[in-house]
Amino acid sequence: MADPDSNTPGAASCAGTACGACNGTAPPAPTAAPPAGHTYRIATMDCPVEEAEIRRALAPVAGIHALSFQLAARRLTLQAPDAVREQALQAIRQAGFTPEAVGDPAVPGAAHGHDHAAAQGAGIPRLGLALLVALAAEGLAVLLPSAGPLPGMALAAAAIWLAGLDTYAKGLAALRRGRLNINALMTVAVSGAFLIGQWAEAAMVMALYSVAELIEARSVDRARDAIRGLMALAPAQAWVRQPDGGWAAQPAAAVAVGATVRIAPGERVPLDGTVTRGHSSIDQAPVTGESLPAEKAPGDTVFAGTINGSGELECRVTAAAGDTTLARIIHAVEQAQSLRAPTQRFVDRFAAVYTPVVFGLAVAVAALPPLLTGATWQQGLYKALVLLVIACPCALVIATPVSVVSALAAAARRGILIKGGTYLEEARRLKALAFDKTGTLTVGRPRLVDRQVLRGDTAAVLRLAAALAGRSDHPVSQAIAAGLGDGGAGAVERFTALPGRGVQGQIDGSAYVLGNHRLIEERGQCGAGLETLLRGHEAQGRTVTLLADDAGVLAVFAVADTLKPGSRDAVAELVALGVTPVLLSGDNAATAQSIAAQAGIAQAEGNLLPEDKLHAVEALQRRFGMTGMAGDGINDAPALARADIGFAMGGAGTDTAMEAADVVIMTDDLRRIASVVRLSRATHAVLWQNIVFALGVKAVFFGLAVFGGATMWMAVFADMGASLIVVANGLRLLKMDVDPAGRG
Repeated sequence: MADPDSNTPGAASCAGTACGACNGTAPPAPTAAPPAGHTYRIATMDCPVEEAEIRRALAPVAGIHALSFQLAARRLTLQAPDAVREQALQAIRQAGFTPEAVGDPAVPGAAHGHDHAAAQGAGIPRLGLALLVALAAEGLAVLLPSAGPLPGMALAAAAIWLAGLDTYAKGLAALRRGRLNINALMTVAVSGAFLIGQWAEAAMVMALYSVAELIEARSVDRARDAIRGLMALAPAQAWVRQPDGGWAAQPAAAVAVGATVRIAPGERVPLDGTVTRGHSSIDQAPVTGESLPAEKAPGDTVFAGTINGSGELECRVTAAAGDTTLARIIHAVEQAQSLRAPTQRFVDRFAAVYTPVVFGLAVAVAALPPLLTGATWQQGLYKALVLLVIACPCALVIATPVSVVSALAAAARRGILIKGGTYLEEARRLKALAFDKTGTLTVGRPRLVDRQVLRGDTAAVLRLAAALAGRSDHPVSQAIAAGLGDGGAGAVERFTALPGRGVQGQIDGSAYVLGNHRLIEERGQCGAGLETLLRGHEAQGRTVTLLADDAGVLAVFAVADTLKPGSRDAVAELVALGVTPVLLSGDNAATAQSIAAQAGIAQAEGNLLPEDKLHAVEALQRRFGMTGMAGDGINDAPALARADIGFAMGGAGTDTAMEAADVVIMTDDLRRIASVVRLSRATHAVLWQNIVFALGVKAVFFGLAVFGGATMWMAVFADMGASLIVVANGLRLLKMDVDPAGRG
């Protein structure tokens, strides 16, 4: 049964060599670059059982550099020299699988030559005929027993041939290698039933099993379709500006970076790019999960697969088709499925022991009753064969991957990229979550939050401040200028920057300064009342700037980074889920405490360097256990890497965020983290519902088989029914509402 080996077959080893890294001798000679990877589609590889069989088949093949499986796409990427690759492909064929070369593996969904859905559909008439022939064999045995055995045997053999060629090929290949998998069990059970004279029942079991496999594959494809549907979001062609200024349709995969594309109203964006002309709103939900359209103007970024609104746009292409944000999302989701969740690893280990044990039990059931109770050998063999049919661990093995695939796809639809089943399942155990401040909890840009005119005409003073602030390129001055708008004051003359303090200049012949607390103290213009006012602002984490003339301070302006919309709700949702929030910031302690209080966070630490944040995360792990970290994926990279689960915020178009974290929230909506926790808990519940149900059905029919109350018909129906039920239960995750606020 399936016990997938995590090691790469044929991996190179330095054992027994004079390797400088191992024993201090001369370093090895430079090695050639590894061979390029080749991708193959294997239509019948749709669950971990088949993956494990292929791994075992390739284990004896020396020289394979790397293997990569993508069960969602039924793909295997093989990295090996040409001679070794041909040897590996032959080993795969001998194991009963048919590898077919696909297009460029860098482009998700690249064409591979023909339509497998149609090919799969072509098997339906064949299976239908097999069922009819099996029913004819059954009817002949019941209604015309006098016809003799030969007609029934012939019909049964024809039905088995029509329905079970693939199963027999895989089963015999597994038996030759001494492996007991699902196909091996069915091959033994059907062959045994035929040999003891149960021809019609053997034919019906094989036909029903093949029909069940087809139905199950179609059901599992619903989960995979959610991922394949992402591939169809980006249009196949784009309108590209030509050298003569005209426009021509070209395949999106052939459009070069730097080209200009035109996007008409209502069309999907073909490639990532930067708007160069036009204004429009774009529905970015397919990539970021945002519920509201985003306004786009020249200089703004657009993503492949998003939907243009009412305005025509021209964009300069910034990423090739295989490197768009959408392509990287699809690639990451496909890769995530190769990282098994803890429950899936448990099931694989359990199944590896379970199947041989059941086979041994079947042998005992066949041999002991005739020896001990006087039952006939035919009765004992029949009970054993029924036991083998019900023992097929298909429902058990399929219970975990279909649930994980469904959950990963559901998260991707919400703009949440989870990079593996491990993180998906482990998020339910989060006990603490550390937040970065700037750009994570807060907007990341200073904004004018308060202004107080201390003397003079309010409108006139504000115009003076706006004029000075508008001449400075300092972020604080720009925030003041943006907050005050166009003051309409006279031109600023003799404008001078005062490094570390502020700016000064003359307006209408009078001198003014716009600067910080230190500058006003140096000018001797701070009194007790003003000091009290400034301390109040600074205690709230605000940056204070003052406007003064020679006579004293005219006005006080408070600038601060503000909470993102939804940050407080996000914290409240996590607290309700039992997760303790903590703020870790590089800003001063007063600012950190102020922002934490606004967000509803009780614990905050300030003045932290990147390595300090890493140590703070380690301390949280010792105190709480499972700890996550939410940051921007750049300055917080050490802490993100050290956390049990790292959440990168605003990953759309950000390579660093896409690579650094375990979970990428494509928007800046912190509330999605709570959605991940809820989805993780829902997935864990569905996984164990499926496992308990599958094992429960097996246990009931084991008892019936041993004590003579089950037939092979009943066994195959029970196995088929259990498989379909666990698949349907796993598919519920595709549409499960894990966001009570209705954010999608």
